This record gives sequence, structure tokens and C-alpha cells, in this order.
Amino acid sequence: MLAVFDKSVAKSPEALQSPNTESVCALKDGFLAQNFSSSHPSSVIINLGSAGFLAYSSDKQNPLLPRLFAVVDDIFCLFQGHIENVAQLKQQYGLNKVANEVIIVIEAYRTLRDRGPYPPDQVVRGIQGKFAFVLFDSSAKSAFVACDSEGSVPFYWGADSEGHLVLSTDSEIVKKGCGKSFAPFPKGCFFTSSGGLRSYEHPLNELKPVPRVDSSGEVCGATFKVDAEAKKETTGIPRVGSAANWSQNY
Repeated sequence: MLAVFDKSVAKSPEALQSPNTESVCALKDGFLAQNFSSSHPSSVIINLGSAGFLAYSSDKQNPLLPRLFAVVDDIFCLFQGHIENVAQLKQQYGLNKVANEVIIVIEAYRTLRDRGPYPPDQVVRGIQGKFAFVLFDSSAKSAFVACDSEGSVPFYWGADSEGHLVLSTDSEIVKKGCGKSFAPFPKGCFFTSSGGLRSYEHPLNELKPVPRVDSSGEVCGATFKVDAEAKKETTGIPRVGSAANWSQNY
């Protein structure tokens, strides 16, 4: 799967942007979408207008970590993997028996956005299994991205020449768009348009970037580690009505 978001929607962390990288503009003239289509047969491209695009293919997928896509009420979601506590989450979010993993993620996000009963880190932490997902809310123009704590699904992100965010399960595709400005997506973390990168395993700690160095000794993006010494400021959850939009608060 592949997602490219314009920097107005999801700006890539500065630490991902390596000096002297040979990155390109992933959105210009459909560059990265065409590369994905040519290397992934039967791929589907979802144009998000000025926000970017999503792409996926069911070709050669791992049956234990299937790829799924769904759209519900202008919320688009790409999901790869398997959720172990599906029955529990269906009950928690009031979903019917036929709802699958990607529908669960969309409903979890929508509940967080509209009613906010839990902190976002708790919402992601409640998803047990092997997974990576990319969600785009077209009404709020916001992205929500996460992967499990073991990094079970190969998942990468990077910055193109314009600072747009590129995410994919295909490292070669990310390299084509981002040059050396890429890295594996941090395990046990989630990224939102409004809150940036955060750890859902250690939500009270800051994340610090650590430059990655490739085999030739050149800086290649950055990994992000939990800073045991730096704590985030804690604020109480504001009391809001069920109609309130929480998309700017997570």
C-alpha cells in the first residue's frame, strides 16, 4: 500500500529529511503513483485531490497479513495485517458481525474524532495484533497513521523534495520518491496531522530523532526513540458534547 499526503495535510518530520538527498516531488505529474502502478499489477489509485493520493494492490499479498481498503462517510483507510481482538472491538464500537479490520479502524477513529471518550494512544493501544494502517479524513483534511509495537508489517515513511509525507509497505517505492530521506515507521507509534508522531506505548514521553546511517556512511532519514527523560505536558480531557469535532485535539 502507498499514501502520499501534501504537506498541508501531513507535513513530514524535519528529522526525516536528509541532506544532499536525491528526492523528487512525489505528487508532481503522478510520478510515484505511476511507479507504484507499474510495479504492482492490478493496483488501485484513489485520488484525494489537493490532499494527495492512496494506492493499493492485492497482488502477491501475504494471506496472514491481508491488505484491506474501505471508505465510510468520507473517511478513507488502507489497512494491512490482522487484528486479534476483533470480537471485543466490534462490541466496543457497536459494529455488526460482518465488520472487518479496516471498518473497525475507521469506526475507532470516528469515535475518537466525534466523541473522544479515550485518549488517542489508548485507542491505538486497544488494537491487538499485527498491523499497519493509513487513514485520511477528507472532511477534516487530516491523516491518522499507526503500526503495531513489533513492526510486524513492513512499513516505511519518508519526505519528498517538497516536504510531502510518503508512507508505504514497499521500501523501494519510498526510496524512489524520497531518496535517502526515509526510514522504517517507528514501532509502537502513531502519527496525526495535528499532533505529529507519538508513542502509544509511552504516551507521556517525548520522541527524539536519531539519524540513520546507511552502509556507505551517509545519513538516511532518522529513527525515533522514546526519551525516558523528557515528559510531555499533561492536560485534562475537555468535556465536550457528542457533536464536537475532536480532530484538532488528538
